[in-house]
Parts: sequence; C-alpha cells; structure tokens
Amino acid sequence: MNETQRILDTLKRCLRARGITYRSLGRKLGLSESSIKRLFSEESFSLTRLERVCRAIDMTIADLVRMADEANGSTSSSSPQASLTLEQERILASNATLLACFYLLLNGRSMREAQNRLGLSPRTMRNMLSQLAAAGLISLEKGYKIVMHARLPIAWRPDGPVRKLYERQVRAEFLQSEFTAPNEALGFHSAELSPASIRILLRKMDKLAADFADLAALDIALPSKDKISVAMLLATRPWVFSMFSTYRSRAAS
Repeated sequence: MNETQRILDTLKRCLRARGITYRSLGRKLGLSESSIKRLFSEESFSLTRLERVCRAIDMTIADLVRMADEANGSTSSSSPQASLTLEQERILASNATLLACFYLLLNGRSMREAQNRLGLSPRTMRNMLSQLAAAGLISLEKGYKIVMHARLPIAWRPDGPVRKLYERQVRAEFLQSEFTAPNEALGFHSAELSPASIRILLRKMDKLAADFADLAALDIALPSKDKISVAMLLATRPWVFSMFSTYRSRAAS
C-alpha cells in the first residue's frame, strides 16, 4: 500500500469511527454522495479538499498523517509500540500512581494536567516521569517535554500483571452501577448459537473494540475539558443461568 492509499484508508477508518457516511459527508461539503465516492475511488483529493474533509470530522491533515503513520507502526521501528514488554507491565502494575500517570499521558494529557489530576507535587511528578523514562515508556527532552514510546490501544498480555490488576478492579467496581445515567449503557443477551455464529460474534466484538480505539485516537488531541474518561467492557463465554442449569440437571436425571 502506497502512502496516498494509506492516508485515504485511515481517513475512511476515521469516517466509520465517527459514523459519517459518504452521503452525510457530502452534505457537509456541499457535494453529492456520488462525487464523494468518486473522490475516494479515484484518489483525487486536492490538499484544499482533503483539508475540508478533515475539518468536517474535527481533524487536521496533520492528525490524519499521524494516525496513518501509527497504523503503519508495525513496519517502522521508530513508531510507538502497541504492546509493552513483560517487565514494563510489571513496573506499571507495581505502582498504581505510576500506572495512572502513564494512562493520562497516553491519552494526551500534558505533564501539568496529569500532575493536577493525580494531586502530585512537582517533585513527585518528576519522579514518576523518571521512572517511566527508565522503563523505556517515554523519553524526556529539554524542559521535560514528553515523547511517548507507546500508543493506543495497548495490547495488554491476557495473563499479564496489568490485566490481572485492572480485571480485579473491573469486577469490584465497574459493574456496580445501574447504567441508567447519560452516556451509560448495559446490554445483556443470552441465546444458543452455532460455532459459526460465535466466530462471527467474536469478529464483530473485535471490530467494535477497534472502533473504540479509533475514536480514542481521534480525540487524543482535544483539550481535557472536552473529554471524559470512558470504559467499555466486552465479554462473551459459554454460560447458562444457574436456574436453568438446575432444570437441565433434573431433566438429565
């Protein structure tokens, strides 16, 4: 895939993540749906037109190029990593404040914002940054300018220390809600599915998780006042209500 195709592929991904169709994009730009389709199929964007498209989805061309570079990170040794070493995970899991600091920086918060959010003194904040730098998670440039060596989404090890830590928190805290407030939702469904349908369901869950990561990447440069911390839990497994399993046991006997 050449550079132009990679940028346009990233732009399409951003449109899907925002829920913007070619028709709605055309209305924003004063163009027909067929004209938008032709622009993408012929890859005939001028810089002015590309800037207008980016502006319509609250992005800049620089944002788009950065996201395209990150998506191509697997082929570039200088791109931020999407997974951490086991030792890096252990370091983060051993210190809740350090993990919280890393999380805030990873989501685009400045050093001062992270310091204020965590209620840290300047000295403690500098110590946190030094620990992250020593672990190879960030680089510190002149004036404590931070360069991240990781990017969203991070693929935590399924049996790693960070996932074990936050899974305990999820079980203890996340589900303790009525999920009726604005920006909250809880859906639970149970049915009997074939193995083929289960595979389709798992692929759709992977796609939704990828869309979540795309939205996070799109919003990372927004000021903190325009964002709220959001968590999404996706889970599925073979399971039967305990009341039903009791009935099955009786029927079997």
